[in-house]
Amino acid sequence: MVKKLPGSLMRARCRQRSRQGIYTISITATSQEAALPWYKRFFSKSIKPKEKILFTKQLVVLLKSGIPLLQALELLIEQFEGTLRSMLVAIKDDVKEGISFADALKKYPSVFDNIYVQLVRAGEASGKLETILERLTAYLERREELRKKVKSALQGPIMQMIVAVLVVGIMLVYVVPTMSESFESEKKELPGSTRFLLALSSFFTKYYLFVIVFIILGVLAFKYWKKTPAGARAWDAFILRLPIIGDFARNNAIVQFCYTLGMLLEGGVNLAEALDIVVSIVDNRVLADALREARDKIIKQGKITQYLKQTGLFPPIAIYLIGTGEQSGQLDTMLLTVAKNYEDEVKEKADTLSSRIGPILLIGMAVIVGFIVISIMSPLLSYGEGID
Repeated sequence: MVKKLPGSLMRARCRQRSRQGIYTISITATSQEAALPWYKRFFSKSIKPKEKILFTKQLVVLLKSGIPLLQALELLIEQFEGTLRSMLVAIKDDVKEGISFADALKKYPSVFDNIYVQLVRAGEASGKLETILERLTAYLERREELRKKVKSALQGPIMQMIVAVLVVGIMLVYVVPTMSESFESEKKELPGSTRFLLALSSFFTKYYLFVIVFIILGVLAFKYWKKTPAGARAWDAFILRLPIIGDFARNNAIVQFCYTLGMLLEGGVNLAEALDIVVSIVDNRVLADALREARDKIIKQGKITQYLKQTGLFPPIAIYLIGTGEQSGQLDTMLLTVAKNYEDEVKEKADTLSSRIGPILLIGMAVIVGFIVISIMSPLLSYGEGID
């Protein structure tokens, strides 16, 4: 466990070690979470997004009522339980010792991400913490609503896929082997589709353990590959090429970029630092790289509209609105306007995604089940004609 030392005591210990011939080369800041043993991090209960939203919303109410930050944190500790309560106790202790609220939050990056910390820092610097937190609450609520919308859109198709796999598996393992005995007793030439189905069923019945192990290893290997820089980029490039999902990913990146950059600029964060934060939160690697390249040019020359246009990511109407905001000195307002418009479009595309993928999966399942049924029934019908 890492013990936190006051600055004066740390300097005294450094001087004592220097007299012993031991010199400090570097000091690395470690988050409170990283200081915990791995087993405690593994078994600790994660904090849900709605808990973070509730904490932020209640903190805004207390600060607007004129209650000082330290006292507000003490009051909020009583409102929560478990991991968040312990975290708030540590944050309150840090603030009490003179550490800024933003630096206290920064120790918990899995809960309070970079944008949260930077906005709090901007709020503390400008003396408008409650206003910044109020806008941050709205942002977190919108982001959570969008996440739920996307999740619910994909939930139906995923369930259909699982049901299809189970149905086909049951038919191959239980139904087809039963029918194969009657086919073998007749000793007649079977159609090609029936022979293929029987061979497939025999393979799964004999080697189902190997198939399960192979699938598990394949999934693990895919996850590992997707975590590598080359794998992640290749997968994200593939996603962008898909007809519906690619447009959805682009629009989602626009919403992430515009909302985050607009909020940071509105909160008083300078453009260079805001762009660094924004690029780091875009999910798709290919789009993030395009924005990173634009960021470097924007920081050098300050022409945000020109270089955003070169990415090919932003539609003409978005570029026009951002350009209008840049020329009028209301870039933050226009960015938030663009984000709101494309957020509505992302929600519509989420509904479209569900409505289009669902029928495609149903048709695919119907084709596979139909193939199995026809492959089983065609020999039976031919035997019936032979008897007649």
